[in-house]
Amino acid sequence: MTDSTAPARCCMPSGGGAVAPLPAPLPSPRRSARTEGTVLLPGGEFLMGTEDAEGFPGDGEGPVRPVRLAPFRIDVHAVSNDRFAAFVADTGYRTEAERIGWSYVFAAFLPGELRRGAPRPGRTPWWCGVEGAAWDRPEGPGSGVRGRGDHPVVHVSWNDAAAYASWAGKRLPTEAEWEYAARGGLSQARYPWGDELDPEGEYRCNIWRGTFPTRNTAADGHRGTAPVDSFEPNGFGLYNVSGNVWEWCADWWTTDHPVGRPTVGPAGPAAGTDRVIRGGSHMCHKSYCNRYRVAARTANSPDSSSGHAGFRCAADA
Repeated sequence: MTDSTAPARCCMPSGGGAVAPLPAPLPSPRRSARTEGTVLLPGGEFLMGTEDAEGFPGDGEGPVRPVRLAPFRIDVHAVSNDRFAAFVADTGYRTEAERIGWSYVFAAFLPGELRRGAPRPGRTPWWCGVEGAAWDRPEGPGSGVRGRGDHPVVHVSWNDAAAYASWAGKRLPTEAEWEYAARGGLSQARYPWGDELDPEGEYRCNIWRGTFPTRNTAADGHRGTAPVDSFEPNGFGLYNVSGNVWEWCADWWTTDHPVGRPTVGPAGPAAGTDRVIRGGSHMCHKSYCNRYRVAARTANSPDSSSGHAGFRCAADA
């Protein structure tokens, strides 16, 4: 039996609406790009999940369970605006936010004229549904990504991420692959670098610093997204697997995890309503959403997009 009940969505709004169908066929893969920007990981057995006291039991973070993976490749960085722009230029692809006509933007990033009257989700009123917001207009009309080519692309749905991955000759990582890679070779550490958030006062990730959602001191150097190669990489050479932007995974959401013998290459349920998304974002804060921990997880509908969700790709070895 599979429990695909959607979790409490933390700081992540869910949106979508009437939209033209995705292009058929999807963009043709560039097979030569399959290993571009990736690192080869050996796989093997690791302990997935957590029973951390700081965790959210309703999110299905536990129980801790052994998982065995085959070797695979994964992107060192989240996909950047520049890389996504190359995809769009090559294929003419239009994201779901563009075809729907709007996406969610953090209210504090908006000028008053866009903020006033914008629809807001009841549970997360710091988000505004902004007409015209999209990957290349991250704060809506009048904004752009000039000077942010090396920042992670945002306002991309799971479907958009999967289309890009196909074009790049890759795929989205399974949730198990994502967590194994994010742990960087450490076993059961809270973060990709250890158990302390800011070891010896050194900032290791881009999260909300201050009082959420009213005051962000940007003490880690970033008020919004940061370049994809910011901060120190983890032990496997991956950047920003905690904070910066949420990252879509291939799996449908479930909180029903097999235990006992090691599970080999788990890929999640065969169907569902929400897709897993991992890693937290620049909007996460311990007072509300400390899901920048390496075992933390949440989910969203595959047509949803927002200004703090992106992705990285994986590939078979």
